[in-house]
Amino acid sequence: MALKKYLGVFCASCLLFTTAVFAQDAPIFATDVSGLFTLTNGSSFSASGSDVRSGRTKRSLALTKEAVTSDFKNALEAIQANHVVGHQINPVVLTDLAISSMLKSLDPHSNYYDANEFQELLGEHQSEYSGTGSSISGFIKNGLMETFVVATFPGSPAAFGSLRFGDRIVAVNGQSVSGLSPDYVRDRVRGKRGTFVKLTIERSDTKSIEIVELKRDRVHQPAVPDGHMLQPGVGYIDLTGGFSNATFGELESALNGLHRQGMRSLVLDIRGNGGGILDQAVKVAEKFLPAGDTIVSQRGRYPEDSRVWKANKPAHENMPLVLLVDENSASASEVVAGAFQDNDRALIVGGKTFGKGLVQNVLSLPNGSGLTLTAARYYTPSGRSIQRDYADIGLYDYFNHRGVTAEIEKSAYVAKTVTNRAVYGGDGITPDESLKKTRVTPTQILLLDPLFFFAREFVGGRVKGPERSLLTLNQQIRQQIVFGDPVVTDAMLNLFAEFVAGENSWKIPVALLTQERIFIKDTLRYNFALAAFGINSANRTKIDADPQVRHAIEALPKAARLAIAAQKARTGIKKQKSSLSLILNERK
Repeated sequence: MALKKYLGVFCASCLLFTTAVFAQDAPIFATDVSGLFTLTNGSSFSASGSDVRSGRTKRSLALTKEAVTSDFKNALEAIQANHVVGHQINPVVLTDLAISSMLKSLDPHSNYYDANEFQELLGEHQSEYSGTGSSISGFIKNGLMETFVVATFPGSPAAFGSLRFGDRIVAVNGQSVSGLSPDYVRDRVRGKRGTFVKLTIERSDTKSIEIVELKRDRVHQPAVPDGHMLQPGVGYIDLTGGFSNATFGELESALNGLHRQGMRSLVLDIRGNGGGILDQAVKVAEKFLPAGDTIVSQRGRYPEDSRVWKANKPAHENMPLVLLVDENSASASEVVAGAFQDNDRALIVGGKTFGKGLVQNVLSLPNGSGLTLTAARYYTPSGRSIQRDYADIGLYDYFNHRGVTAEIEKSAYVAKTVTNRAVYGGDGITPDESLKKTRVTPTQILLLDPLFFFAREFVGGRVKGPERSLLTLNQQIRQQIVFGDPVVTDAMLNLFAEFVAGENSWKIPVALLTQERIFIKDTLRYNFALAAFGINSANRTKIDADPQVRHAIEALPKAARLAIAAQKARTGIKKQKSSLSLILNERK
């Protein structure tokens, strides 16, 4: 859905080829702009003069609702009657694209959603969607894409239907899905609450074919899927999935759980968080900021769209804090990052954020569709805009960070934080410590499919070797994780090498197995944790091995010093004992 909103844009281009000939049986069209041009049967015309543009501009200023409706209806009829494939064109699709084009002429973030998309959007704000609660992914073997279940959400229809890691989806409602993309399969599996979907499944363990009928229901997606201890005293909270109505409540629960485990400092991860409900982002920021600190200001067309948010809680989390960001941290995420940076409350680590400082109102339309329409811009506590310039750049370049960016009012805005550090507006939030993102290399991509299929065979008990015992795989993995034993041993790596050598379709060089030994171990550990415990446990294996997370842990003393300096700047107290100093004493 998001890709459609970014790239599925109807473009009204200038006429470069100036002559067109209409067939003799074409209807007669004439504009109601007097004297500009007239089309009659068999005529040709030129559309190269500036008078046409100026005339249409004058006319557009006086357009009424009835005139717009009439023009659009006439245009649709003309397309259907005269375009080479006009008889095949769905007018609903053209209407949707026309509305999207109109909105995209305003700014990149105003969007139109048809009825189904709008319901999905509202569900995202509620941290839920309607479906089966299965996470699926596509893997290729012998040149054919197949879709597999990799996990299920607890309490979901898929969990009650005993779907599990490695089950292959053969068909959906009787339609074979072999060779089709997992996105296509996902859209067929999802559906309205209360309806049924019939899945033909090849079981991972027995390879038997079963038909499983599931009743679709609301599926809750945690806003804060994970909070765990990285090491003694250091907590980690995953806030990467966006800001929904459930975000702040789940954040508080995660914080309370970590405090019970002895947390004295925190790494808060908003990498990939594309935003969401602004009010929830404000509450998250307020949880860590002293009362009276500005969080964000918003300026819009109408008075109700302009306001300032300040922290007003008498107590706040007063621990060293590092905030992880990247190029996909956007909108409400940037509100949090900007509030923490301007108030010197946290050290910002990672990559420069997306640069979206436009606020959208969600508007419903009578037919069940809806709009997200830009109503305001927001500014950080120091007064800087985060929005990148989009005036002279295409949507593809804008969303892929290509082209020159500048502050939205075209000014080079320099601001100061509480401790007098310089920060800049107009191009997202630049982190205090920039880190390159670890990306999967082309050679590592070659290994993803065989690694999954090896894990699937191992889970199914079809890989024999010294790693096998009387215990089931899940029992082995659970015991190894609980007791801190290595999950992937050298003997298992040897089994993987034998497995790859027996499959000619992958053509993996032996040297690559040695070169990518660490990647292979990490990915196998992820797949086995996915099979034994589910997504949250598997993601923990990634987090614990993430170089940016390890750097964040090392940066906590610097974050503590920054926050103490901010406290001194606010109060003028030179010596102040607080929990912020604990980590400094511990790490001397």
